[in-house]
Amino acid sequence: VLVCRPKIRKDCPRSPWIIPVNRPTNRPMVYELLVVHDRSKEYLEAEFFLYGAFGHGLDVLAPELTGGGSPPIGGERANFQDWFVRDVIIQLAYQQIGHIRAIRKLVGGFARPLMDLSATHFADLMDSAIGVPLQPSFNPYFDDTNFLLASYFLPYISFTNYVGTNPLLNSTSSRKLFSGLLGVEAGQDTIIRTILYQRALQPLFPYDYNVAEITYLLSRLRDRLGNSKSKKDDGVIVPSRDQIPGNAGMTTLGNIINADNDFTSFSRTPWEILRIVYETGSASRPGGFFPIGANGNIAHFYMHATDSNATICGIQPMSRTR
Repeated sequence: VLVCRPKIRKDCPRSPWIIPVNRPTNRPMVYELLVVHDRSKEYLEAEFFLYGAFGHGLDVLAPELTGGGSPPIGGERANFQDWFVRDVIIQLAYQQIGHIRAIRKLVGGFARPLMDLSATHFADLMDSAIGVPLQPSFNPYFDDTNFLLASYFLPYISFTNYVGTNPLLNSTSSRKLFSGLLGVEAGQDTIIRTILYQRALQPLFPYDYNVAEITYLLSRLRDRLGNSKSKKDDGVIVPSRDQIPGNAGMTTLGNIINADNDFTSFSRTPWEILRIVYETGSASRPGGFFPIGANGNIAHFYMHATDSNATICGIQPMSRTR
């Protein structure tokens, strides 16, 4: 079993770059590493949804949860035309505040990491997904559909990470928390995908792509960044679905809930997640959403690791689920 028991493994980090965690009680090191690692992504989603809905983030609505960390770069209020979409984003935003609070109750807190929510960053992300620079540059805050497409990139990352992490936990309280977080992240991913599926064939103005094509390209990008050998991601339409083993006879190409051939959830490891959110394909090279790196022991371990396949507390870089 790839976990650290209360007797700490020799490969668990005890190094000067590790950020201290204010722990309410002594608990096994492994789940502290995993839970705190996931908090960076919860910060990311919370700030993006809050800025999109209100034009401001945690510094205004829940400053006690920031830990004194740097405010995000470039967040803006989105130009929503559809009250329903804005209301959904508001709900997601407050769910993320709850997630940060829940993690804080379990393992204490640390400073919010520096995050890049700028339109320029999202334009670069979209250009990477498509393979050519878009003209004009993609702006996630331009309208409902653009914001939903930018949001599409986020909850699924957390969801697959919780699926991959849960088996590594050896504490009842941490498993309970992760199961609760996993359920909500799965719901968030599903509602975003559902709205985008309703708009699947809608052209993304002013580009020569429709919404379904953009989701496909964003999914391919997540797969490439996370692990070039993996196939854990598909857009809201899968053109060749009826040719997939186990899917013969299906009369829909829709893919509201992304899953494997047996319709169970994919999983990703912390190593794969960092490669994706850094947008560098390397857990040791920050960038993307976290210009100077995510916070937490796992992120700092990989940032200073000399071996790209290094393990921390026995946690393997790649998930066994491809």
